[in-house]
Amino acid sequence: MRRKLAAGNWKMNGTSADLAQIEALAEKHTGALSEIMIATPDTLLHRASAFTKSGPITLGAQNCHKNETGAHTGDVSAEMLLDAGASYVILGHSERRADHDEHDEDVRAKARAALKAGLRVIICMGEELQEREADNTLDIIGGQLAGSIPDDISGETLVIAYEPIWAIGTGKVPSIAQISEVHDFIRIRLEQRFGPQIARSIRLLYGGSVKPTNAAEIFAVQNVDGALVGGASLKAADFGPIIEALDAS
Repeated sequence: MRRKLAAGNWKMNGTSADLAQIEALAEKHTGALSEIMIATPDTLLHRASAFTKSGPITLGAQNCHKNETGAHTGDVSAEMLLDAGASYVILGHSERRADHDEHDEDVRAKARAALKAGLRVIICMGEELQEREADNTLDIIGGQLAGSIPDDISGETLVIAYEPIWAIGTGKVPSIAQISEVHDFIRIRLEQRFGPQIARSIRLLYGGSVKPTNAAEIFAVQNVDGALVGGASLKAADFGPIIEALDAS
């Protein structure tokens, strides 16, 4: 059985005062059935680990460099993130692909580095609105699956997040049929590449304007194993109901 995952991506938000939100989540969800992960800014990782060492929450980072060390001013390696308290790293988010010109081969190289360091990777993929309107979604997702994911993975080390770019932070959400189509497609492609056993162990998350009001309906979709949540993960009062909906699904 795939353990469900509620993953929060804080993006470029949060200072020391916001660690109270992680503490509140940890206190309220000690008996959570689902795994809970918060990807904080790198500046908070070490301090956040004080609230997660023995509780229900694991920590993640939002990016890493493809190299272990070197003259890369301003970058952080996967080993450094692990040392700071991270267990996961989010890679290939559409904001990284767009704002930093990251391509599938870059995501794949970073994933290799993260896996080598002992981190689990959440690899993001999704289509732009014009690609959805042109009925090219599955072609885009198929290319990102082939190009972004290393060969040496397992259900223990890889999570895939489908995040339609046009839905991130917009309040717009694909129809349940659209979400189902993409998640089923991803599962089939994984089976074709890695075989049924590995493919069925990999968790598939949906991301893109997930809120307490729509979470239960999304989590009822087959092959949706959780969510990658942006803005709603910043406050325990908003993220908590999403976790509870996932536990109940």
